[in-house]
Amino acid sequence: MTPDQPWLAAVWPFVNAHLPASPATVLEIGCGSHGGFVPALLASGYSAIGVDPEAPEGPSYRRMQFEEYESRRPVDCVIACTSLHHVADLDRAFNHVTATLVPGGALVVVEWAWELFDEATARWCFSRLAPPAPEAEPGWVHRHRDNWATSDRPWDAYFQAWAAEERMHPGDQIMRGLDVRFERQLCTYGPYFFADLADTTEADEQSAIDTKQIRATGIRYVGRRR
Repeated sequence: MTPDQPWLAAVWPFVNAHLPASPATVLEIGCGSHGGFVPALLASGYSAIGVDPEAPEGPSYRRMQFEEYESRRPVDCVIACTSLHHVADLDRAFNHVTATLVPGGALVVVEWAWELFDEATARWCFSRLAPPAPEAEPGWVHRHRDNWATSDRPWDAYFQAWAAEERMHPGDQIMRGLDVRFERQLCTYGPYFFADLADTTEADEQSAIDTKQIRATGIRYVGRRR
């Protein structure tokens, strides 16, 4: 992972721990413009494809929506890292994941239960933001802090309106859809924001969760195709 991808670097150990042995075939949904986990997968000996409308150029990427991608043969594992809450049709996406996997294939998911992002959690995050670098684009947590401050609305009203405008699927809906189609191997709720905060580790966020200062909004899930 490159230095400007702290989130990918932070969750890679979890993803890597639940992959089948290389040289298995792995597909990543929503790899983004930097390629997501695909470079690390290729370096580890996997046959990997990243699917995203903004994917990089190259033979290991497909620039399209995942729902439109047709794999020539089923893959051994699908990775979805903070991509499922953005898909237009969740059921269609889940059905396509099932069709893309071999029977018994693994699904590794990192997600965000945005519906649990309450005011106490937001204030905890905002208090740990570093000043934006000069001429740099503000991060997403910075933008929420600033937009809420100028909205003149309670946090819940502000954030629910934003989520509705973005048409984001809540974490509990994602989990219900997964459990219908996959055998759950693991599902935990824990840290999510630490990579975007200053001087804050995953352990720091977990400690705040454990002491009930904030809520656990990060989902880590592993399932097997039924």
